Amino acid sequence: MSSVSVPPPECLQKPLTVPYRHMFGPGPSNVPPRILNAGANPVIGHMHPEIFEIMSDIKSGIQYMFQTQNSMTLAVSGTGHTAMECAIFNIVESGESVLTAVNGIWGERAADMAERIGARVNTIVAPPGGFFTNAEIEQALSKHRPALFFLAHGESSTGVLHPLDGIGPLCHKYNCLFLVDSVASIGGTPLHMDLQGIDILYTGSQKVLNAPPGTAPISFSERACQKMFNRRTKPVSFFLDLNWLANYWGCDGKPSRVYHHTGPVTAFYSLRESLAVLVEEGLENSWERHQKVAEYFHAGLESMGLKLFVKEKVARLPTVTTIVAPHGYDWKEITTYIMKTHNLEISGGLGPSVGLVLRVGLMGCNSSKANVDMVLAALKDALKHCHKSKV
Repeated sequence: MSSVSVPPPECLQKPLTVPYRHMFGPGPSNVPPRILNAGANPVIGHMHPEIFEIMSDIKSGIQYMFQTQNSMTLAVSGTGHTAMECAIFNIVESGESVLTAVNGIWGERAADMAERIGARVNTIVAPPGGFFTNAEIEQALSKHRPALFFLAHGESSTGVLHPLDGIGPLCHKYNCLFLVDSVASIGGTPLHMDLQGIDILYTGSQKVLNAPPGTAPISFSERACQKMFNRRTKPVSFFLDLNWLANYWGCDGKPSRVYHHTGPVTAFYSLRESLAVLVEEGLENSWERHQKVAEYFHAGLESMGLKLFVKEKVARLPTVTTIVAPHGYDWKEITTYIMKTHNLEISGGLGPSVGLVLRVGLMGCNSSKANVDMVLAALKDALKHCHKSKV
């Protein structure tokens, strides 16, 4: 063969430069130096005993964070979407009934995933900013008799923190498994997997945990495992098949582990360190800090004349605040101005909340009154300098 016909790209002959930004959108969050440094440790084999020990530490940390004793607890190699698919693909078989609670984008995504594998999907729908009563959930469970019920605990597209108490027992009353998305909520607000009867719970690494995106903690109850490991057909995804993942994570009790995929070892280092940070602070202290900072932020917004999108205080997600888009302003101009002028990320709406809200995430190390003051100052400046229509 002759010499290469595609020349080396000039862009890759320049050094990599990444700016520092205040990441106050709905995620990812800023990653503290301690966690970044953990990820810079030497790469070793994903089947080495030292990695298995790190994975065991991660499993213990997830059990603490989730408040569960489930042995089937691990971290999927991928983001929160990967964990959502892992849960649905392993639990649901084609033709089975799935019920999803839709009060934002994550219920929509869960319904889409279930439809793709041939499930019969039904939804209950609340407007953006709303949530469901247990009576409404029970009525839908009684009507549709699903094998799985999906609910987002922290609906980051709308800023809603959905009540969980009583839903697990309702699901079990109708022989249904309870699946909860806690990507935007875990670590920042109380959640007790075992006590609240949650059968499958997952989150992502990049929010309150302040780790880089790419790992997704997940846990399955014994009830979920019984269904999952007695299904008639194989899960549609080999990569997310819990028969394999359970062995790789040492959750199946077998004496040896078999190669399934190359685990992201440096991401495991970061995830372990982020869980260590949470353990050192203590879950209850983290919950309290996030709540106090959120209340401080909400009071500051209201003193500026801005309105909170979620009307009921108890249903406001303390990690991601949704602000009614200021009347007369272009929300995109506001977020662009704040990024350019203050080097600070906040975002607009997502899915059903597009055009309705601004979203501010204050999660993990970012949840502090000093950061609230920074966001409030940036918003005041943007409202002063951005164009406001006379209409």
